[in-house]
Amino acid sequence: MEKKNIDWTNLGFGYIQTDYRFVSNYKNGAWEEGALTQDANVVMNECACVLQYAQTIFEGMKAYTTADGRIVTFRPDLNGERMEQSAKRLEMPVFPKDKFVEAVLKTIRANEAYVPPYGSGATLYVRPYMFGSNSVIGVKPADEYQFRVFTTPVGPYFKGGVKPLTIRISDFDRAAPNGTGHIKAGLNYAMSLHAIVDAHKQGYDENMYLDAATRTKVEETGGANFLFVTKDGKVVTPKSESILPSITRRSLMQVAREYLGLEAEEREVYKDELKDFAECGLCGTAAVISPVGKVVDHGKEICFPSGMTQMGPVTQKLYETLTGIQMGTIKAPEGWVVEA
Repeated sequence: MEKKNIDWTNLGFGYIQTDYRFVSNYKNGAWEEGALTQDANVVMNECACVLQYAQTIFEGMKAYTTADGRIVTFRPDLNGERMEQSAKRLEMPVFPKDKFVEAVLKTIRANEAYVPPYGSGATLYVRPYMFGSNSVIGVKPADEYQFRVFTTPVGPYFKGGVKPLTIRISDFDRAAPNGTGHIKAGLNYAMSLHAIVDAHKQGYDENMYLDAATRTKVEETGGANFLFVTKDGKVVTPKSESILPSITRRSLMQVAREYLGLEAEEREVYKDELKDFAECGLCGTAAVISPVGKVVDHGKEICFPSGMTQMGPVTQKLYETLTGIQMGTIKAPEGWVVEA
């Protein structure tokens, strides 16, 4: 298929409408088969549950062109599993994992002309999501739902190269104990918007949220998990029931152990430990790893030895290995890379 006439190397990280999206409706207790459509608009009643009570969940993933020209996506089964868990927590009907993967692959194939070429630095972002669609005025779950998948080509998260971030310890809480921090629900992101706008106004790139109960333990940012490297080369990520289980983070931990031979541990990470780490990064779908140069705790700067000019050596190796797996230049573990 001939590629669209897009300046792939200068793409930003924004929305560009593609030709097809997948839509399936849930009515009378069952999901319909679903189909591709060219209509990018969602039409619903003014009293739709999603508009009144934010009953919506989503996923984020990417499709890539590999070095040998295949179009692939990365571990879609885990995105499907996570969406199943999110649906259960918000009293939404589960869209089965196998149907989820099938819909994602079908949507990628239909928009093959928008998948950026290998080496361009760009990818096709894939957004599956689900929402309560029928009218609800009393506080209760919807009876009808819509599951959709759309795609958009996006440029590299780092435009002009990697620059380590400066983040602040936030006075706001991201998620409460026994709340919804562990699922990918729109409501979690809505509450982070004020905090991130405020952080940007104060000159910071992101927020570091602490646990709401004791405010002594590191949790995550508004949209990414933390990854730390100790001075003796151990990879550490925070453990908490209110952290979103990032697929990128889980993959990086496996890469650390099985590809790089590093010790990797998921455990509680205390704020007081930050000064003892050699490297810090934020991990997620968009950038894989975003290096952090320093954390500011109410005016007190905690600077990581990796510095403010480049990724630390362990973080760099993790980044190169995982992106190599995704792009097909490094052999992937079984089931990680799925061809569309």
